[in-house]
Parts: sequence; structure tokens; C-alpha cells
Amino acid sequence: MGRMSSFRWVIALVALLFSLSLPAMSATSDVVSSPAVEIRLVTAENRIAPGASSVSAGLDLSLSQGWKTYWRSPGEVGLPPELDFTGSDNVAEVEILWPAPERFTAFGIQNFGYSGELVLPVRIHLERPGEAVSLRVEASILVCSDVCVPSSFTFAVDLPAGGAGTQDAIDRASAARIATFAARVPLVGPTDAISDVAAFVNEDDRTLTVTAQGSHSFEAPDVFPEIGSFTAFGEPDIRLADNGRALWAQFPILSLDPDAPAPVITLTDGDLARTVEARALDASPPAPFALQVERRPISALVWIGLIAFLGGLILNVMPCVLPVLSIKLASVITGRDKTSGEIRARFLASAVGVMAFMWVLAAATFGLRQVGVTVGWGLQFQNPGFLALMVVILSIFAANMLGLFEISLPSRMQTRLAGSGARRGYGGDFATGAFAAMLATPCSAPFLGTAIAFALTGGIVDIGVVFTGLGLGLATPYFAVAAYPRLALIAPKPGRWMIVLKVVLGLLLLLTAAWLVWVLSGVAGPVSVSVTVGLVIALIGLLTVKRVPPVARWAGVAVLAVAPIYAAGQFADQDGAVREAGTEWINFDRAAIARHVSRGETVFVDVTADWCLTCQANKVLVLDRDPVAEALAAEGVIAMRADWTRPDEDISRYLAAFDRYGIPFNAVYGPGAPEGIVLPELLNAEVVMEALREAATSAVAAAD
Repeated sequence: MGRMSSFRWVIALVALLFSLSLPAMSATSDVVSSPAVEIRLVTAENRIAPGASSVSAGLDLSLSQGWKTYWRSPGEVGLPPELDFTGSDNVAEVEILWPAPERFTAFGIQNFGYSGELVLPVRIHLERPGEAVSLRVEASILVCSDVCVPSSFTFAVDLPAGGAGTQDAIDRASAARIATFAARVPLVGPTDAISDVAAFVNEDDRTLTVTAQGSHSFEAPDVFPEIGSFTAFGEPDIRLADNGRALWAQFPILSLDPDAPAPVITLTDGDLARTVEARALDASPPAPFALQVERRPISALVWIGLIAFLGGLILNVMPCVLPVLSIKLASVITGRDKTSGEIRARFLASAVGVMAFMWVLAAATFGLRQVGVTVGWGLQFQNPGFLALMVVILSIFAANMLGLFEISLPSRMQTRLAGSGARRGYGGDFATGAFAAMLATPCSAPFLGTAIAFALTGGIVDIGVVFTGLGLGLATPYFAVAAYPRLALIAPKPGRWMIVLKVVLGLLLLLTAAWLVWVLSGVAGPVSVSVTVGLVIALIGLLTVKRVPPVARWAGVAVLAVAPIYAAGQFADQDGAVREAGTEWINFDRAAIARHVSRGETVFVDVTADWCLTCQANKVLVLDRDPVAEALAAEGVIAMRADWTRPDEDISRYLAAFDRYGIPFNAVYGPGAPEGIVLPELLNAEVVMEALREAATSAVAAAD
């Protein structure tokens, strides 16, 4: 309870200094300055009173604009100030009191520290009470702005012994300045205001969940966790309930101290500041409180809805939607013998399929966000079961269009379907639309990242508007044909061209299936690929053989269609190493970005995945070509690649820090851009080269 006794000492000191009538000058060291900071050592006493057993001092800092220093638990990037009293005389023990910190971001990582004016109160216990004191102090301080500058300063202060009745032993101004910052030191231990603080680190050391409750009604709280000296945290999700008397917070853990002790939690809210050793939760932490989202104006919703619509419309011509276009063309071909009413109904059913998938995705997104799960755009392509299912569907479509077999249902089922009249085939058209929407997500059209970020950081209305606009854009071709069925009848009369077109479309679908097999190899490993491909070949073979009885055929089809999905998940090599992306690239390490930038280096981050075709296009057309490739290989430039082919919470949290939930994503860091320059989704050489030049240029002169 050292901080509690120190706080009581501060209160007593304030009462004492206001009882004095004569002002005096305190003992201070010379002021030492650099472009980043002015610093000195001050004491509240000018001399040592008879019998006095301690001295109240303070490390007085004035940080320049844009510069910060660190708290006692700074995280992975910073270092707290250290004071070495070696060489001092009549000093037995030194205690630093740490005022409550503020939260700030350095190099993209959340840190705890101070800016502007600061006094670190220091309580100095004497070996020989009442005798003179000679202070010789070396202060080691790390200050950071665009760069981090470690500095050492030496201070000397001599305090003579004073006689009884000395009235100028304490200076009112210096004592008040020390007391002001000492009063900001958090009290230790629970009270009625904050009676219960608990913490839970999940099993894989990925997140820290903190809960607190009491009589205090939080208004704008902040939470500063401490788990050892070198644990770093991401931006917290802080939520309140019960009129502010219950708090729930969750922190992404970027790196965990291997010798981490029990969590210590500091809570601040206005003038309230309290440090509590958290009670460890034995079971899982409670679910998060309902997320309170600020309601956005109607004009913003309309604008972002239009952006989402444009993004969905552009998705129709992106490379990853090639199979979607194939299915559309196939629908046109088979629609020539239909009436206008039938064509309208079939294309309208496909449009409804697109919209239904988007609405289901919106509902799932909102539900997952409410329970604290990180969601993103296109993440289903990280699931081996989903990839195997897509391989099966596309392979069957391709084999059918190439003429290897014609799917014929049992005669009784055909009779029932024939009797259903206009309803025949609408379920398939609905599924075609939903399937088109599923395959559209690996590509990010221009503006799509903005719309998705707006949705995933907003409430249910924002999510609904964005996903509805996106679905309407993607379904526009279907709606167009449904509105004007003659568009489906513009094609030439039936002939050999239809056979050639079906073969071309079949080959395109087969090419897409091959691409998904390649993606599956990165997500699940070669064994899963071998099993999946083998079962797909067996499935197509079963459909091709005509002598198999219908019941046996369909039973075998059902088994072989489901088996690849199960096999891909069972044999997934999730523990395997990420495939080497090239000798010029290093693996993504968010904390390492700060270390490289603090040394004056430039860091280029490329978040990519095998299933992201836009990412592959950026690599082939820009990143792997000169002049960009040459610039990334230059001395002082670090090329860092984050492979999101498989699920990775570190990468997900990194993207979320920029309000981005899909890829491609590229950012450039350097002395001139410590927070990163975010590049557009579609790269070009000029944009990348300009960002590298801007990031490499320091905006602040480094301190000596």
C-alpha cells in the first residue's frame, strides 16, 4: 500500500505549505534541454529539517509539441523513465509515484504515457534523518514522436541541514507543483466506488477481458492493464451497463510477457483514478454488454448506400466474378425457349438469391459483432470446408457444361417437377444468385472497403444499408433482365455456337475450380487437396457412368459431394508453416514496425491472401515489378507481408485498427509517417513510390 501512504503524505504536505506565511525558493537542479524535452530535478525542501526522514522531490519535464514519454508499464514499444541515485549521499531508498497515464498511439500500437507538462513525484527516504543530503541523479528517458530518442540527463542538488524554526524550509510553488501530480497517482485497492475488478486472459493468450462494478457511475472511463513489463495491447473495446455502474472491456493482446504475473488494472474516469489487482476469473468472462453505436445522419447513410451500390455493380466485372458471369450466360442460353414471363421470373429469383445472401450475411455480421467476434469481408475463403464445397460445385458445373454428363433426376421426381408448372427451376435460379454473391467476395471493388468499414463500425441500420446497397449493385444485371426480358432473347438463333460457348464457359469454370484448389492448398495443406480432388474425380466419374441404378447413383453422389467438405477440415494442416512468399519479404510482426521506424527505416506492409484476386493482381502488376520491386529491396526499406490466407487474429486486429475488414490492404511506415500511409486497394507504381518517399522523410528533427 505504498501509494496510499504517499498520497497521505501529499495531503499533509499541501496542508503544511498553505500554513506557511513566507515564500522561498526550492532547491532545483539546472534545466537540461533538447529539441524534445526540458527537464530538471526539483525538491519541495530547501534544507533538511531536524529529524526529517524523507525528502519530496520530482522529475519535472516539459515535453515539446508532438513528443511523449512513457508510464511505468508502457507496452512493447516504449520504456519508462529510470532514475539512478548512485553517487548520492544520505539516500536509503527511492520511490517513484506514477500519475495516471493517457492513452496514445505510437507506430500504430496503443501505448500508455504522458505528453506536455509532467512531474514524476519521487519520495526519497534518508539513511540519516535530519542530516544534509547530496543528490546525484542520472535519468534515462525515452521520448517518441516520429522517431524515438533515448536520452540520459544528470542532475545535482544539495540540501543542507537546517536549524529548528527555519521558516523557508519549504517552497510553496514547487511543493504545490509536486503535489498536483502526486494527487493524480491512482489510489490502490478496491472501494465502494469500484468494488469488484476481475480479469480473464483467454486460453490462447489472444485477448484480455476486464470487468468492474461498484457505486461509481462511469461516464468516459479508460482502462490501463498491466501484465508484466513487456505485454502490449491493442485498442480496447469498452462498454458500460447499469447506468454506467458496470464496465466490460476487452483488449487484444499483441504480445504477452512470458513471465506475466496476475493482471493489475488501473481505471480512470475524470478525477477518479484507482489501481486494483484484478480477481482472476475461473470460468469464461461474461458476454459483452450491448454495443452502443452513435446514430449516423440520414445523409451519410444515403451516401454510403450509393457507394456500396457502386461497389457491388463493379464487382460484376471483376475477375473473381468470372464464374458468376458464366452462370449468367448459361441462363441466357437456356432461356431462349422460355416466355417473357418465365424469363422474368427466373432472373428475378436469381436477384432475390443475391439479396437473400447479403441479408443473411448482414444478420450474421451484426450478431457476431454483438458477441465481440472480429468479422471481415471474404473470410469464408479461409474455411477449408467452404473451399471444398466451392470446388465440388464448380467442378460439377464445369463437367456438365463440357458434356461429360447430363444430370437427370429419377422419373418420379421429374413427373412431380413437371406438374409444378411455372415453379420449376426457380429454386435453382435462387441458388444461382446466392452462389454468385458468395463467389464475389474475394475481390474488392473500388470504394468497397469504405462501405464495408462503415458497416462493420456501425449499428444494425448501417450494416443493413451497406449490405442492401451492395446486394442491389451485384443483382443489377438480374434485375435488368427481369425488367426487360428481351435482353435474354438478343442472342443469335440456336446453332453450333451454343456448343462452343458452353465448352468455353465450362473451361472457365474449371479454371476457377483449379484456382480454388490452389487456395485450398494454402489454407489446409496438400493432404486435404489430394483427398478433395480425388473425391471430386470420383463424384464426376459416378455421374458419368450411365449403367448405375438411379437410387445407387444419387446415394453415391450425396456421399461423394459431402465427403470433400469433411475431408478438407479433417486433414487441414493448420499448424503448418506459412508458405514462403519470397526472399525479399519478412513475416508480419506488428510490434516490429515500431522498432524499425524508430531506427529510421521505412516499412512497407502488404496484407494479402491466396484467395484475394485483387491482391494477386497488385503483386503481379506493381509489387513484383520495377521500380517498386527495386525500391522495396533497397537498403533501409523493410518489406513485410501479412498472409491472411488462413485465419489470423493478429492480422484481423491490425486491419480493424484502420477500420478495414477486407483486403487488399497496404500501408507504408517511416520517420515521416509513423502512423502509416494507407494506400488505395488498386495499386499503381506512382502511388507506391510517392508513399515510400514521404514515409522516409522525417518531419521532426531528431534530438541530439
